Amino acid sequence: MSAVPELSGPVRAALQAGRPVVALESTIISHGLPRPDNLAAARSFEEMLTGAGVTPATIAVVDGVPKAGLGEADLERIALDESVVKVGGRDLAMAMAARRTAGTTVAATSLLAARAGIRVFATGGLGGVHRGFAESPDESGDLTVLSRTAITVVSAGVKSILDIPATLERLETLGVAVAGYRTNRFPAFYLTDSGQDLDWRLDSPQEIATVMAARDLLREESALLVANPLPPDRQLDPELHDRVLAESLAAAGAAGIRGKAVTPFLLGYMRRATGGVSVAVNMDVVRGNVALAAQIATAWSERGAG
Repeated sequence: MSAVPELSGPVRAALQAGRPVVALESTIISHGLPRPDNLAAARSFEEMLTGAGVTPATIAVVDGVPKAGLGEADLERIALDESVVKVGGRDLAMAMAARRTAGTTVAATSLLAARAGIRVFATGGLGGVHRGFAESPDESGDLTVLSRTAITVVSAGVKSILDIPATLERLETLGVAVAGYRTNRFPAFYLTDSGQDLDWRLDSPQEIATVMAARDLLREESALLVANPLPPDRQLDPELHDRVLAESLAAAGAAGIRGKAVTPFLLGYMRRATGGVSVAVNMDVVRGNVALAAQIATAWSERGAG
């Protein structure tokens, strides 16, 4: 058993040669998208990277073995096997010891990618502080793992179903650097603008790579979060979003749903109430983040940093 993920041949060769590599999470495949569209989506994300000259490193745990870079059989298993579980950073050792097969969350993917020496990770949105925290304390483990993991994460902020101001406060407290990509406002996943201001803005992949290098000089041990918003014409209609979100929150309260059950309930409600439009927006979010992550990894590689 090893704490370093098993690398696929292409990932190992790219890292050794200093070529660009981007990590991808696997919970979006195992739990985030409906079957069998999830498998096609996973392949499309990898194809986007390959087409940009970047090696994809989809990360998962297969029969207790953490892997960075999945072969076709493993990718199909993560996508189609209903026994696949979902693991965060705290769960990795449990899954490894029990020889389970698991999709990795942002936290688990970040941890494993950093152990493998991969510097850039593309995801959809982070977890964060849940609404109603005072009554029912619930905060994603993504935040604490990012506070101690030196990786650059490209995401469309956090989902609008969360308490975004509280999440930003926690990121600040935990020492996670946040910068908007060509924006001074924090995005809200389905929405381009959460209404929350950001202190820092970066306007090119090269700028981001320069910040990564400066963080290395400082021996920073936390993540750099690059908040990449959807273009306004690709976001979920804000009026529809606000109405459905209010309905879903009311439905969750009426059903007595609390804690970790809230997020899947709200996302499922959003999917049904929008007629699947929210899933299409989700795909646009991930594609945009994968494209930007490819550019950042390439800029990082061109600095000779690997």
